[in-house]
Amino acid sequence: MGAGTKKIGSAGRFGVRYGVTLKQKVSDIEKRQKAKHECPSCHKLAVKRQFKGVWQCMRCDHTFTAKAYLIGE
Repeated sequence: MGAGTKKIGSAGRFGVRYGVTLKQKVSDIEKRQKAKHECPSCHKLAVKRQFKGVWQCMRCDHTFTAKAYLIGE
C-alpha cells in the first residue's frame, strides 16, 4: 500500500471506511504527533514520541512522560 492520499494523508490506510471527516481528524493528530517537539531540558526541536506517553530527546537523550499524543496540549 502507498503512503495514503493527497487529501487525507496517512489516514488513507482506512480506505473507504469511516468517512472523510474522521479520517481528516486522524490525519491531523498523526501529523502533529509525528512532528518534532521542543525538549524541556535543552530547548531544541529534537523530541520524538517513543510510545504512548513516553517522549525522548534525540539530542540530550532526556526521556520523560507527557500526554499520550501531544506534548502539553
